[in-house]
This record gives sequence, C-alpha cells and structure tokens, in this order.
Amino acid sequence: MKNLKYTIIKNKKQYNAYCDKLEELVLREDGTTEDEIELLTLLIEKWDKKNGTLSEKDPIEILNALLKDHGLKAKDLVEIVGLSKGTISKILNYHAGLSRQTIRKLSAHFKVSQEAFNRPYTLKNRHNQKHSSVRLMNSEKT
Repeated sequence: MKNLKYTIIKNKKQYNAYCDKLEELVLREDGTTEDEIELLTLLIEKWDKKNGTLSEKDPIEILNALLKDHGLKAKDLVEIVGLSKGTISKILNYHAGLSRQTIRKLSAHFKVSQEAFNRPYTLKNRHNQKHSSVRLMNSEKT
C-alpha cells in the first residue's frame, strides 16, 4: 500500500508541522498547490475543532494566543495587517473591533479560518457597546 503524504493529525507535533507546511505553500503562491493547501487547511481545521483550540475563545484571545505561539508582539501586527500601532492597541484591548479586511489578513497570515476571528465579542468602549455584535460595528452606517 502506498504511503499518504498527509494523514489525519494525531498530535501537536504533527499539527505544527502541517501548519508550517501550509504557511510555506501559501507563501509560494504559484497556483500549483491549491489542492494541497485545501487538504492541509481541512486537516488543520478538523484538529482545531476536535481539540477545542479555537472554539472557546473570543477572537482577541485567539489572536493573542497566535501571537504567543508565533513569537510575535503587538507591534508585529502593524506590518501584518497594515494598521497603526494605536489601532492595534485598541483592538487588543477590546476598544475596537476587527474589520473584515483585518480578519482576512489575520486569517491568511496565521492560516486559520476566518470564522475564528469573525465571531461576536464584547467591547469595553462604551460608544460601541450599543452594537450586539462587533461585526455590526464594522458595517457601513447610513
């Protein structure tokens, strides 16, 4: 029987290796690895769901955990998402929500589903608390 290149993730070491491989493939961006990227994404998301690595946390807790896991600091997010240091600080301190564009950039950089960042959470900023969901705060106002 032929050995498979990828299998169901069974431990954290394999999970980390698959995450690294996925990051490598996405950065390559040559269009020849789309199926491999989709398969790795599926396997990683399955591991995340099974092990509860993302499900219980709000988007900011997830972002902080990803920063820690990748050895990054808040100032590194300035370059990753293209926002000012002040805006990054507001996001990390629950004073501003994540925009759709920021969610896409974070998702792509950390190789996690956009759903991880696109969930409601409570803001500390009194002005924005009237919104039942952070997603509403980021929508256009008329």
